[in-house]
Amino acid sequence: MTKRVFGLRPSQERDQRRRDRKSNSPETVSDLARLIGFILSDWRFNSSRTGDLQCHEFRHDLGVWDKQPTRCIKAFSRTDGFSFHSSQQSITMVSNYFITAALALAATASAQCGSGTPDATVDGEEGAYTASVGGSEVYSGDDYYAAITAGLDGISSGQRLSIIASGSIGSNVIDIDSGKIFEGCGTIDVQENSGRGNIRSLGTTDVQIPYLSLTGAPYFGLHFYGVSGLSLGEITMNLSGGIGIRFERDEAANTDVSMDVINVTGAGSHAVETWNIDGLTINQVIARDVGECGLLIQATTNAQIGTVDAENVAAGTGYAAFRMANQNGRLADGSYETNVFVENVIATGGGRGVFCVSESGGVEIANVEISDTENNSILIENCYGVSILGGTVTGGGEIRISARDEFEITSDVSISLEANGVTVAENPCGENITWDISGDATLDVCSA
Repeated sequence: MTKRVFGLRPSQERDQRRRDRKSNSPETVSDLARLIGFILSDWRFNSSRTGDLQCHEFRHDLGVWDKQPTRCIKAFSRTDGFSFHSSQQSITMVSNYFITAALALAATASAQCGSGTPDATVDGEEGAYTASVGGSEVYSGDDYYAAITAGLDGISSGQRLSIIASGSIGSNVIDIDSGKIFEGCGTIDVQENSGRGNIRSLGTTDVQIPYLSLTGAPYFGLHFYGVSGLSLGEITMNLSGGIGIRFERDEAANTDVSMDVINVTGAGSHAVETWNIDGLTINQVIARDVGECGLLIQATTNAQIGTVDAENVAAGTGYAAFRMANQNGRLADGSYETNVFVENVIATGGGRGVFCVSESGGVEIANVEISDTENNSILIENCYGVSILGGTVTGGGEIRISARDEFEITSDVSISLEANGVTVAENPCGENITWDISGDATLDVCSA
């Protein structure tokens, strides 16, 4: 079975757990407190084997997790080395993980966008920008895009560009090469460039975007394909159209992609859309007033997703806060062994809540909080190996298992939750369907 890692995931998220660095990271400190409470009150760990070591080192000068480690954090794995059990009992095994994790979280508290000594910077204000590399000025003028390009061209793999200034690049495109670290500390305004992303990285390895604040109406705000080891940190997009983040469908596939907190408001289409990723880790996607999906994952395997939090997303459409489509979760051998894990889906208003379609599956959703969607609260259509373990659905559209004629009928689905003020339906009947529904919902299912 695919490994599911709990706790810190530094090998995949070098800039993990960064919260509001500019205010001395009070949330990072509270993250530490929550971690302590989480371990002490909720979990008992037992070790039967050595387990995997996931190594990292926090670089204070770069504000990132270094892939060349000098110290290690031991992460707890669902199937490889450690088991876990929900419990109020005392911890039977914490080992050096807890101590190292605490130190790592404390270390991140001192980091912020532009902190330390960046290898290159873009500073200034509208009409007067400067770019410096290694302390030497490489651009001075009124062109914000030219300043960014000069700074980015002046660094090499493993070096960091911090864009302190705010400004507009119009419809221009910024390309980030392998190994470069691109920090958007100021706000970058963009305009549409048809079929292209304003900030992109194509066919690259180990690119990092720890921080980015984007405004405007892009075609794609961030655009990727053929990437490996891509790390996105705290990404905030206040848009008036377009797609926030897009991984391309008909180009080279991607591996080992991580995202921390992606916050998108006002996208005309999807907040985050992925295609063809093997190895995806997302902490949180926050979508507000987005035209289509909050998070849409397609042809993606071995994924671990924290929270999808959507309000007024996909209103008036068949899209959803969280949508899986186009054989998402289908492994290379054609099986649907569980390999996509989602901790929480929150959907308030908008179109659908959770939507699985077109031969997708292999997914476990731990909890849902869905209310007042105008379309299906949950729709599972021609999907296989889907489990929803708990949560609530209140008002809104029906919970339904369905199927179209062009695919095999829906099978191996288990839904356990509280539903109030909604209908629960199964039509046509699926195979190996398990319902565990509490609340006042009206049930019209084949078996319960």
